[in-house]
Amino acid sequence: MGTLVLVVLGASVILAVSGWRLRANGVHAVSLGLLIGLAFTAIVLATRDGRPLEPDAPLVTGITLAGLLAVAGGGVVTSSVFALIDGSGAASAGSMRRAGEVLRGGAWIGGLERAAVFLTLIAGWPEGIAITLALKGLGRYPELRTETPGAAERFIIGTFTSVLWAIACAGAATLMR
Repeated sequence: MGTLVLVVLGASVILAVSGWRLRANGVHAVSLGLLIGLAFTAIVLATRDGRPLEPDAPLVTGITLAGLLAVAGGGVVTSSVFALIDGSGAASAGSMRRAGEVLRGGAWIGGLERAAVFLTLIAGWPEGIAITLALKGLGRYPELRTETPGAAERFIIGTFTSVLWAIACAGAATLMR
């Protein structure tokens, strides 16, 4: 059963990385659906027989793949949420796009944020999430103080989406232990 979980997680990571490259023409929505489906399939397969994987190379590989899925897959999930928001209503869509221009570097910051959240949870140090989010908030404070409509909302939505995805991936990885 452990090999099948690793194969499904590996496919999820490949799909997540592809989702970063193929953002146009609805491919994003399809890759998001497949990504979530594969991630939940891996969780179900990992816990189906009630026994965790043996503590050896497959466990390390599974945790590594779950970490990669947290970082790469979270970008696809967060971008999809923003695409839904940007596409709803002309007035709000314009302000959310302008806010995205003010909050530059969000994809890289989000990836680092998800990596930090995942690693602190895997290490058994959940307090690290508070430090990660405090650093992100302090770093973004100057941009959030601007008069750009939607900047604070975009920051909050992106952060929540990103962190929740990383927590879910860390939870899946801890089920493999």
